[in-house]
Amino acid sequence: MTQSQNPLELINERVKEAIADAVVAAGLVTREELPAIVLEVPRDKEHGDLATNAAMQLTKIAKRNPRQIAEAILEHLDKSGASIEKAEIAGPGFINFTLSKHYLYDVITQVAAQGDNYGRIDLGQGQKVEVEFVSANPTGSLHLGHARGAAVGDALCNVLDYAGYQVTREYYINDAGNQVANLCKSIETRYLQELGQPAEMPEDGYHGEDIKGFAKELVAEKGDSLLELTPGDRAAFFRTYGLNKELDKIKRDLGRFRVPFDIWFSETSLYENGAVLRSLDDLRERGEVYEEEGATWLQTTKYGDDKDRVLIKNDGTYTYLTPDIAYHNDKYGRGYDKMINIWGADHHGYIPRMKAAMSALGNDPGKLVVLIAQMVSLFQNGEKVKMSKRTGKAVTMEDLMEEVGIDAIRYFFTMRSMDSHLDFDMDLAISTSNENPVFYVQYAHARICSIFRQAEEQGIALPDYAELDFSKLNAPHEYDLLRKIGELPAEIGSAADAYAPHRLVRYVYDLAALFHSYYKAERVITEDPAQTLARLALLGATRTTIANVLRLLAVSAPDRM
Repeated sequence: MTQSQNPLELINERVKEAIADAVVAAGLVTREELPAIVLEVPRDKEHGDLATNAAMQLTKIAKRNPRQIAEAILEHLDKSGASIEKAEIAGPGFINFTLSKHYLYDVITQVAAQGDNYGRIDLGQGQKVEVEFVSANPTGSLHLGHARGAAVGDALCNVLDYAGYQVTREYYINDAGNQVANLCKSIETRYLQELGQPAEMPEDGYHGEDIKGFAKELVAEKGDSLLELTPGDRAAFFRTYGLNKELDKIKRDLGRFRVPFDIWFSETSLYENGAVLRSLDDLRERGEVYEEEGATWLQTTKYGDDKDRVLIKNDGTYTYLTPDIAYHNDKYGRGYDKMINIWGADHHGYIPRMKAAMSALGNDPGKLVVLIAQMVSLFQNGEKVKMSKRTGKAVTMEDLMEEVGIDAIRYFFTMRSMDSHLDFDMDLAISTSNENPVFYVQYAHARICSIFRQAEEQGIALPDYAELDFSKLNAPHEYDLLRKIGELPAEIGSAADAYAPHRLVRYVYDLAALFHSYYKAERVITEDPAQTLARLALLGATRTTIANVLRLLAVSAPDRM
């Protein structure tokens, strides 16, 4: 059994093979005519473990009605070879299969063998994927939208890595626009004011307390020595100083939020290395731009955009789109198989123009995937929260980490599909009740750790797994747990395929719920030593699976609560 082949996948293959063999043996169709057989898990457990609509698929080829085909399949079905206990026809011709549960026991040994790597698959086969997320302007604190993008983006990177992709995490630093210029002028103004010099804040200046703090630090460190610099040198100093201060704060908050980046890409570098001019020259050579009303336009309508876009305004300055085109073109030049951007809700209309620009440069637009992270609304005491109690300003990611805690934020922000609006209930997130989903999942892990401590106190230790009698696991709750644990590799694949880490939040919650139900229904440490050891092995697999999923979400798996 390979790492990517778990017992659930293997049993599915066996059942499909058994159905195919039965179809051919019954003379319904030839092996070459046989369509792909599809198996599904019935919603109602009463209908068995697996079901197929193969009989209905074959009606046109076999020229019989579905029930006749289903009867012929069952007549020639090798049930024992496929671990099928019972096969029944339902409705117009569905076939429901109840399986022997013994195949599920292999789930435990597979989890034990793979440990922290259980759930890893090779779906990506080493393909290079770049994920760019957060990318907030370095002009202030990260807000809640950035926090959601950070939580989802990081979880997605973890999932893609677990699914066999080679992942690069990237942050694009918008350090070349007017906002950064205003930031630096604002710090310079506060510095001059701190020295008692006359200075007016720029019209679009930044008035935050952090800017005043930077100025006080500078006066303490440099005194009035910066007044001796030429205006150009002084502006350059404040630009470097301001950017470093704001970036350090962003890096500090993201590090605390458990979000690492491999690349911090500077927009300014695109001007310094000539990438912006090269992209413009390339577009001109390809005949993709034209001049009108003193401006330079890109013909994005050729590639599905609703109107052409300005690259160079009539005053000679670039639009936001121009360096962004150079940046994305640079990404293509690095040879990624896929580039994923996570943008805020206000960037939805930007997608078609960027894809159009990449097409105009001869790049495959299909390699660029843009995901939209919708906004977050905070609620406390049933009311919407807009201001921080600490500062009286808009609530920042730092505020939320202080008030709620990182585990709850990471879990809650990844809990819903990123393209849906999220209402974040702060009271629920900090509560220690089963209504709080992150507490509920973490408590399952801690409860299992507690059971193992009890076993250790009683001198009970798991032997080599080959010595365990898994036939002692025969309660319905045990089969449910085993089946859910066995589904993790498939869930990883689905989450990676759909860029949907929220699937794993739902999965781990369901697994925790199955464990809590099992704990209420069955004693783990019993008078039967063989049964106790088998149940401890099952709980060990449950604990490992919960911990692995929580690690992908960057949520802790506590031993005690």
